Amino acid sequence: MGIIKKFKSLLHDDWCSNCQIQMTENYKQLFMLPMSVGHYISHKNADYYKKNLVKVNSKKEIPISIYACGIKKYRCSKCGKSLVQLSIFLPVRDQEKYEETIYYKNGELDTFIEDNRKI
Repeated sequence: MGIIKKFKSLLHDDWCSNCQIQMTENYKQLFMLPMSVGHYISHKNADYYKKNLVKVNSKKEIPISIYACGIKKYRCSKCGKSLVQLSIFLPVRDQEKYEETIYYKNGELDTFIEDNRKI
């Protein structure tokens, strides 16, 4: 059974790599990025997102041809390890055209998330 759980944790990004169990989502928020169609640039550094993301309540608040970023934070109920997932996409009609998904596993966005929970 342990080998199956370890394999699942490798295939599922929201599974704890330490405990091999599914992590619990404890934060979800939509943001707007200051990039428009044809001008998307990939950024891996968390500082870029801390400085440039603008919190929105729905996709309707995002102007046409502007990129969006969905942030989800996961936590392992067993060991407490956390993971932040950024999904960057362009809202097109009623669909989402995904550019990339970035994961932060070392608390790089924890302060940013806590600050945005207060707003």
